[in-house]
Amino acid sequence: MGRTPFFLISTDSTYRIFYRILSSPDLGCSCMAVSLLGYEVSDLCLGKPALRCLPVSATVADALAALKRSGDIYISVWSCDHISKTTKSHVEDCRCIGKICMVDVVCFFCREDNLSSPSAALQSPVSLLLPKVPGVVRHLNPNSRFQEAIDLMLEGVQNIVIPIQSRTGPRKKLVTKPSFNWTLHNGVEFCWLTQEDVIRFLLNSIGVFSPLPSLTIESLDIIETENIPSVYYHEPASIALAAISQSLTNQISVAVLDQDNKLVGEISPFTLACHDETVAAAISTLSVGDLMAYIDCGGPPEDLIRLVKARLKERNLGAFLDLIEEELSHSSSSFSSSSSSDEEYGSGRRSGSGIYSTRMVRRSEAIVCYPWSSVVAVMIQALAHRVSYVWVIEEDWSLAGIVTFSGILKVFRQHLRTQAQD
Repeated sequence: MGRTPFFLISTDSTYRIFYRILSSPDLGCSCMAVSLLGYEVSDLCLGKPALRCLPVSATVADALAALKRSGDIYISVWSCDHISKTTKSHVEDCRCIGKICMVDVVCFFCREDNLSSPSAALQSPVSLLLPKVPGVVRHLNPNSRFQEAIDLMLEGVQNIVIPIQSRTGPRKKLVTKPSFNWTLHNGVEFCWLTQEDVIRFLLNSIGVFSPLPSLTIESLDIIETENIPSVYYHEPASIALAAISQSLTNQISVAVLDQDNKLVGEISPFTLACHDETVAAAISTLSVGDLMAYIDCGGPPEDLIRLVKARLKERNLGAFLDLIEEELSHSSSSFSSSSSSDEEYGSGRRSGSGIYSTRMVRRSEAIVCYPWSSVVAVMIQALAHRVSYVWVIEEDWSLAGIVTFSGILKVFRQHLRTQAQD
């Protein structure tokens, strides 16, 4: 069934006055820019919440329960186990070895054998969900330099794990009941820094980088055009599965194109991550366009839910159909009076739609800019929408490429390196 393509969001002109003020040379100098490298990573950790953790010995069911209970997009996976009474771990042995989100669970369930037997899939080890790309998560001491954090991210590190320093000593654990959601490692809590944290920190001092912020993304050569995950609007959504996995690894989204190769929307891991595991059935049975409507905030239309159920029956996937019925029944009874006051993003509360995250759920519009957009406008745009990329389009809406936080960090790091040498 056909669906109307989604609108796209571009806000470059909105920020024009703002970034002209910020990039005024009167606000800073090159020596101030270089001084940023002397900051410690702990300076960026103020107010960050402690990581909720899973032991690597946990199962997919444990991970699923922890994700739903916490409402966080990601849960960290650790080598230590502070739940098992037979295992004792010292804080020195506690290492974060990866991270998982609901999209990892969804992609896992999209495998034919797991669709056929979801109960067996739930008992699989959580290690099967961990990304196959090494070095995504790295530990750093809290007194490490900001420069080191940037360099690690340019090497491919996405999350830097740092011990939380407290002047009042370790926080007391309020809940003593064993749970796959603990935060304490022998009295020590950890947080992590992301590319978003670093970009936000740079934006707060953007004036000292003049004239870099006002330069266009085209002139800075940070528009990526190779290996962009994309699918066509009317293709089966199952074709997009590999692209979804790739976009999750690269912290971007899957571009959705029409027959003229123009951008009409996206399949965002961020949006998928706010739903539960039953969205795997939608990926396996719907078209790309219908999947976009299914995961849009507010929940899937009833006709699409019926279509997914019918196609599961046709494929003799009754076990997964039972899982959907169970989830819908549980959702309706738990949140029968859910609020619908926010039409733009959705409340994020669990409802019959299968949305479980407490974070705001974004629609399936693509966030776009143009080759002549300034780098600071793109930074603000991405941060405002809580994404780590912005699509680049031409005037006719054809896809020109993508700008990522990695590309932006690269030019800022080069600027700092040049200033340090002068």
